Amino acid sequence: MLKIELLESFIAVAETGNLSKAADRVCRTQSALSLQIKKLEQSTGQTLLHRDNRGVTLTEAGNKLLNYAYQLVRLNLQALDDVKFSNERQLIRLGVPTDYVRWYLQSGLIEFIREFTHYQLTIDTDVSGNLFKRLEAGEFDAIIATHWQHPENGDLLFERQFKWVGALNGQVLTKDVLQMALYPENCPIRAQVFANHQLSMRPIRVMLSTPSPQALCMAVEEDLAIAPVAEFRISERMQVLDPAEHGLPPLPAFNESLYTNPSADPQAMTHLRSLLSANLNALVLEQ
Repeated sequence: MLKIELLESFIAVAETGNLSKAADRVCRTQSALSLQIKKLEQSTGQTLLHRDNRGVTLTEAGNKLLNYAYQLVRLNLQALDDVKFSNERQLIRLGVPTDYVRWYLQSGLIEFIREFTHYQLTIDTDVSGNLFKRLEAGEFDAIIATHWQHPENGDLLFERQFKWVGALNGQVLTKDVLQMALYPENCPIRAQVFANHQLSMRPIRVMLSTPSPQALCMAVEEDLAIAPVAEFRISERMQVLDPAEHGLPPLPAFNESLYTNPSADPQAMTHLRSLLSANLNALVLEQ
């Protein structure tokens, strides 16, 4: 049987490459740590470490065990949390724009779920206009939503610029009625398209209405429609269209912000806000 405390000490040795540093990490003496590694080697029947003047390195068996050690220690912690907080886990209801749910999962939400196991995070997706209404109705503890006005009662995460795009050397612009691909009703981006469309501009027809940015981009690349697309999604098969030159409604800068329900747990909201801000700053810089 592999004991968790032995595996934790083994992980410390593997990560530090030094028995003395590993002993400090797990708050044991070096001799006690060496004894633990010896017990682990006796249990597995394998030599797990190479020792020399420069420190310690893992043997082939040690590397194989390390992968299992991480999984077993993580599973042990999860089991303890689930049992300890089984009757105490607080539900946090979060609304996220449908078109960016994958992006936000990678930008702090997965980390929140794994780190704060005493909260039970549930995520629902919708267009931003609907998310605002549902927050006001008390359906959410917090939402991430897009708007063209800076939030008065929300925390700005970052600004996102959209551009009108068409297919590279496409023919859509030559038609009398301009075919567009837009996000669904109640999306602030779509709302601004119609709010800024003037009678003097070319008539438009919504050829595709979808919450999927991938579908919008495909419609553009296949020369079926033009669309307002976030800058980071613009591909080599697209060309950016100047609104003044082509008689298109101007697009303002849109902001992504976190809005919270006043009755939501303030500590949970602080943790959520901090993780989102830290991860989003890194992702925005990468783009």
